[in-house]
Amino acid sequence: MECFFNTAGPNIPEDNYTIDPLTRFDLDDILTLIRQKRYFVFHAPHQTGKTSCLLALRDYLNAKGDYICVYANVEGGQASRNNVENVIVSTIDTIVREARLIIKDIDMRAIRDVIQREGIDSRLSSFLSRLSESLPKPLILFLDEIDALVGDSLVSVLRQIRAGYANRPKSFPSSIVLCGVRDVRDYRIVQSNQDIITGGSAFNIKAESLRLGNFSKEEIHELYMQHTRETGQVFEEECFPMIWEATEGQPWLVNALGQEVTYEMKENRDRSVRITPEMIYRAQEQIIYRRDTHIDILIDKLKEPRVKRVIEALLFQRNNPTAWSIPRDDIEYVIDYGLLTKEIGKDLRISNSIYREIINAEFAR
Repeated sequence: MECFFNTAGPNIPEDNYTIDPLTRFDLDDILTLIRQKRYFVFHAPHQTGKTSCLLALRDYLNAKGDYICVYANVEGGQASRNNVENVIVSTIDTIVREARLIIKDIDMRAIRDVIQREGIDSRLSSFLSRLSESLPKPLILFLDEIDALVGDSLVSVLRQIRAGYANRPKSFPSSIVLCGVRDVRDYRIVQSNQDIITGGSAFNIKAESLRLGNFSKEEIHELYMQHTRETGQVFEEECFPMIWEATEGQPWLVNALGQEVTYEMKENRDRSVRITPEMIYRAQEQIIYRRDTHIDILIDKLKEPRVKRVIEALLFQRNNPTAWSIPRDDIEYVIDYGLLTKEIGKDLRISNSIYREIINAEFAR
């Protein structure tokens, strides 16, 4: 069975055309932070490849043998909102489940069970402490989708991590990476008593914030050439400037265009058919028209007041952002979500032509 372009979930190299995730960020920088026992943030817009990168880094670190690295997606706690106990229990259970895949000779559930009488505001911290103490090597912990948690629950998770920080590496994870859409500095956490806590104050041990970028032109070309090498189907070279303009390397869009033009357009399943620029254009329009989940998330985000204010200023005022009566944090927030891009020496703009068409259509209503 031939590979395909991936538009849902982490890449599986055996099934999906894949750019090596370890080449998509500065591996040396991350390894340095880990060696220095730092806690840091790794963030990027939705469907950019964060999870694929974290899983590849987990496997790389475990193969090197200097650490024990565990990945855990804590998004499941989102449904419990401000119910701190449910979120802490869910987070611990998730770490236990994922750790059992990596650590075979230690009973993770026994460690979890022994801390059940701990107060809920120290239970996660106590669990991580006992887990770290039980391991023969320093523990590295990746917490994915951390910004899916909200309110009291997110504050509790961040503060319990901060509480154990001084005990690393023997009695707490040597390094923790928080991964999400936003930088922790932009967490504005509304607690159940309506107090507002900023992420920076709840997690003031952050050493760095690393942002995962889009594919380069060369990476787009390589991804599509993997399809050509496997199937023999040729993309005319004139397609690639169109793909770049449409997506500017946004990974989901790049893969969605590839999947649309090679598979969803059924006539092109005949691999003797050459892919032309006109086909790329039709694929782009079909993706916009069909409103896949990625596009729906984008449209929904435009309704958020912070986002709407920034986009309206860009579309209708068209002046320098420094002259807008909009907090700089709001502009950074929209950039973090991948809707806008700001390059050194250039004006702020919508990130790619697909987003531009969608955004213009939504604001023209």
